[in-house]
Order: sequence, then C-alpha cells, then structure tokens
Amino acid sequence: MKIKRVFNVGAAADRVKFDFATIHYGSEASWARRLVRHFRLHMRSNPKPAPKKPAAHEAPHPAPPSGDTKARILEAAFQRLAREGYAAMSVREIAKDAGVNHALINYHFKTKDQLVIAVLDEANRRLLERQRRLYQGPGQYAQKWAQARRFYENDLASGFVRVLMELYAASMSNPGLREEFRPRMNAWFDVVNHAVQEAVEHYRLELPVPAEVVGCWISNFWMGMELAMLTGTGQPQLHRQALEAVDALLRRLDAQAKERAAQKPARRKSAR
Repeated sequence: MKIKRVFNVGAAADRVKFDFATIHYGSEASWARRLVRHFRLHMRSNPKPAPKKPAAHEAPHPAPPSGDTKARILEAAFQRLAREGYAAMSVREIAKDAGVNHALINYHFKTKDQLVIAVLDEANRRLLERQRRLYQGPGQYAQKWAQARRFYENDLASGFVRVLMELYAASMSNPGLREEFRPRMNAWFDVVNHAVQEAVEHYRLELPVPAEVVGCWISNFWMGMELAMLTGTGQPQLHRQALEAVDALLRRLDAQAKERAAQKPARRKSAR
C-alpha cells in the first residue's frame, strides 16, 4: 500500500519536512526505522550552518548598563511616592512600573527606606544645584525671588513637594529614616541661609536680629507655604498675596540699592 504523508521532524528551531510518497508501510517498527534513516540522510545533506561571526567593524549590541535599571527604579519610585505616599508605596508595584524583577530593587537598595532616600538624593542633586545657580548668579533679588516662585510651581507640579512632605511626615515616626532625612532637608535650609546672608550684605541692612534668623524665617515660611498649598489648607489667595508681598519688599530694597549706587559718583564729584 502506498501512502502519502507529510511529517515535521525535529525541534521547532530546526523543523524538517519529509514527503513520503512511495514508502510501503509494514510494521510500526519498520516504519520508524525508515523515518529515522531518511531523517539522518536529510541532516547529512543539509548540515546546519555555523553561526555567523560579526565582522570586525560590527560591534555586538551592548547590554543596557546597570545605571539604566537603577534610573528606571528611581523614577518609578518617585512617581509612586508622589501619587500614593510613603505608607502605601509598594516595592512590587514599583518593580512592575520599572519593568524589572522586584528582587533587583532589593539588590540595589536593600530596604524601602534606602530606596526613598535614594529617590530624594537624585532629586536633591538636581534641584539644590539649580537653586545655588539661581542665588549665586547675576540679577536683582526681586528677580531671583520671582524665579524661585516659578521653580516652586514646577516642583509642586512635578510631585517633588509631595515627595518631600511625605518623607517629612514618615520620618516623624521612623527614627532611622529621620536620621537620613534630616541632613538632606537641612541642605535646603543651608542654601536659603547663604542667600539671605548675601542679600543682607548687599542691601546693607541694619537688622535687630542676625541674618541667620531671617534665613530661618524664610526657610520655614517656604515649608509652611508648601504644606498649606499642597493640602489646600488656608486661603490660596492669601498665600499668593504673601508671596507677592515678599516680592514687593525685595523690589523696594533693589530700588534703594540702585539709588545708593547712583549717589556715589555724585558725592565723589562734589568732593572734588
């Protein structure tokens, strides 16, 4: 009896097709022997090609550096922290958002607290440098205050203010987190204090209190304002008016400093 059958033999990657049109089938054993013989003959006549070696000028596709994985984890953690808060933040959900196995988060950051501190460090690295450039750069202090307000609006929209406040609150009941959070928060106070001392010297202000005290006022003014605007407490129009009042004060001080600078040449001429 002549039977025509088509068989697919071999692994999925090396599938071999046989077309037996004239094999006389007897017992199953003889059929199996014929099939194996045909398969061997086919493989001898059609050897598997050796893998192609890349040319000398072709560099292999580089694997993503480990830094990319950490960056994805930090970004996912930042977004989760800004949306859900510290208490509800899930390491497994962060891993899912970052497209990594959650074991990698434990490998890179060990604990949830170390992860959120790394998130804060990454944000602080960029934003503190931004503030230092602003205060150390040229321009009147009223202009710098206006730019600082725009920075604040950006930080509020990006979620950074929420992240800061979440860690502030979590550190109150978490001594280990508080020890890590405190110096990072104090870095912001240091930037403001340094800017205030320079402004006091620039304006030649004779104050009944040290410049450091004024810096403390302004730092805590910002912290309270951020918390109130983030939570919606108080009256938003009064918050804006308070910020604008500082702007008006600095513009007046800038105008007085400009008048003093203009009077110096006149005094020198009259002395001659």
